[in-house]
Amino acid sequence: MSLFHERPECGGEPNECRINPSSAADLATVMERRLDRRTWLRGAIAAGTTIAVAGLAGAEELPLPQIPDATPRKPKPAPQPAPAPEATPSSLAGPNPSTLTFAEVSHGLDQDIHVAHHYQSNVVISWGDAIVPGLPEFEPAKLTAKTQEQRFGYNNDFIAYMPLPRGSQNSERGLLCVNHEYSIAYLMWPGIKDKQDAVKKLTREQVETELAAHGHAVVEVRRDQGFWIIDVNSPYNRRLTAETPMHVSGPAAGHARMKTKADPTGKLVLGTLNNCAGGFTPWGTVLTAEENFDTCFGGKIADPKIAKREQLNYARLGLSGVTDYAWSRHIERFDLAKEPLEPNRFGWIVEYDPYDPKSTPIKRTALGRCKHEGATVTLSHDNRVVVYTGDDSRGEYLYRFVSDKPYQPQDREANRDLLDHGTLSVARFEDDGRLVWLPLVHGREKLGKKEGFQSQADIVIEVRRAGDNVGATPLDRPEDVEVHAASGRVFVMLTNNSARVKPNETNPRIKNLNGHILELQAPAVNGKFDHTADVFRWDIFLLAGDPSKNEGAKYHPQTSANGWLTCPDNAAIDAQGRLWISTDGSPKVTKNKLADGIYATDTVGPGRALTKMFFRAPTGAEVTGTAFTPDGTTLFVSIQHPGDEETDGVRSTYDAPSTRWPDFKPGMPPRPSVVAIRRQDGGLIGT
Repeated sequence: MSLFHERPECGGEPNECRINPSSAADLATVMERRLDRRTWLRGAIAAGTTIAVAGLAGAEELPLPQIPDATPRKPKPAPQPAPAPEATPSSLAGPNPSTLTFAEVSHGLDQDIHVAHHYQSNVVISWGDAIVPGLPEFEPAKLTAKTQEQRFGYNNDFIAYMPLPRGSQNSERGLLCVNHEYSIAYLMWPGIKDKQDAVKKLTREQVETELAAHGHAVVEVRRDQGFWIIDVNSPYNRRLTAETPMHVSGPAAGHARMKTKADPTGKLVLGTLNNCAGGFTPWGTVLTAEENFDTCFGGKIADPKIAKREQLNYARLGLSGVTDYAWSRHIERFDLAKEPLEPNRFGWIVEYDPYDPKSTPIKRTALGRCKHEGATVTLSHDNRVVVYTGDDSRGEYLYRFVSDKPYQPQDREANRDLLDHGTLSVARFEDDGRLVWLPLVHGREKLGKKEGFQSQADIVIEVRRAGDNVGATPLDRPEDVEVHAASGRVFVMLTNNSARVKPNETNPRIKNLNGHILELQAPAVNGKFDHTADVFRWDIFLLAGDPSKNEGAKYHPQTSANGWLTCPDNAAIDAQGRLWISTDGSPKVTKNKLADGIYATDTVGPGRALTKMFFRAPTGAEVTGTAFTPDGTTLFVSIQHPGDEETDGVRSTYDAPSTRWPDFKPGMPPRPSVVAIRRQDGGLIGT
């Protein structure tokens, strides 16, 4: 997800101004050539279990194995409450080829959430809810920095469900590990009319409260009579905020560019910011990704030596000293004139142990620094750990990290620092269907001292510039990446790009307002998939948009009038191998009366790319953080920034919000929340 930054140079669009100077062909140019050479979806549907690669020089069709028919344990039936909000089924032309049998929710826009018929939902936790005992009921007017640190943060995004006890498959009790991406002052406090007004007006106490609302939360939850509730007395509950001490490890730890007056060692950072998506590891830790940190810093670097050294670095990240927050007026470390290197301490992947509430989070710098959307972990054929992450801005790149050593399932201690040692690579997409991973290793061609990279620390601090130098392929806002381990497929969400003037193979449309999904294929080695390979295959899974409006959309031909989607953002894969896509179509929502939501589709078989709408968000909101329980009977989702919209020049604010979801109480502003969705009979999600 990307926060809207209303800057003149962006034309009022989200913070996705194209700042990549690379001359490499972007994905649209590559995709246009590739689409001309192949039958694409028609062949994929006909084959059912193959990615169509017809037209590749000297290439054969790449077979994909059938995904196993997993049958998770069925829990005791849930109670039968009142029906969920009205859902409108849609009719398909002919028999339904999809394994998804729920009746679709209809497109639309209103103040509430909607879920498919025969499903129920409940709000598990909302901004301001206490996560420790003894706090009074949430009253926004009485919120302080101290109390916010003990309450659920703002704008929840990524969710990881971590079963209790550790290592179990318990689907009735676990930990929800949830990101808090950013704060919206005009929806948090009265009297603030917009972002610029907040920058001018917020007091130090309000600024410190915003900092306490960022970061991450861990809360214990359990299923009770078919619904999910939090355990406020759990010893696991904790908040990670913008003030939580965190270690720095990997190549950049202790480097001069990481040192500040407050931390002359360069190894201890206060806090984590703008946490968007994330991931979790086989050894039971959680990864949280720092995204749009550039907008947190104001002012101008006063030291000319530092200004010259960091000029390319900050320019490539869009860090200009124009801020969306009032923080630099009150907090010294966010003022570039006083702490010019503080921005280098953000934009990392942070690892922490949710099962140890006293553990110190660690910023793993070997994974590179950019505007990370997430960090999806899989194991390769040789048990080495692979982390995929997208850099969520227009024209940015897809990255992969491969650990030097393998994961040791019987030795948790041996896995503690696996993410500090390995090879970081960036993707280049070829129009013949090959994806080449380009190592970002100091001393290689165009990554040496001549180019300003004195060590691997400089490579990871300026990973965008390193990607430019080796010829990586610019993409249309690469966001979430999801891996289906049984098939070796990797799905990449590309949300949109309204600024393109020339298409390419992987980004095929000029002004790609609707986004698309790429499908990558790791090669097979002795029946397993090699996610460490230098070369993958790639294809287009779907091109989003309204098929009736000549927007170049491509889905299964039986996709209904309610099944098409726009702006894929986050995703999850269920036990049956089906892809669940959440959307962030904020630029189009109010104008087109099309709320964001969750769509599901088969990835193989006759229902491949036949998307169906399962859930719809309230007005102004984005759906993020989809996460299943191990048995597939509960789907957790984040509802982010409900009510954040502008209609006919009128901004929704705390004083006059466009919705008061989920409380619908006079005087209570809209509250970002986590929602749990279950079938009324307790069965598998999707049927």
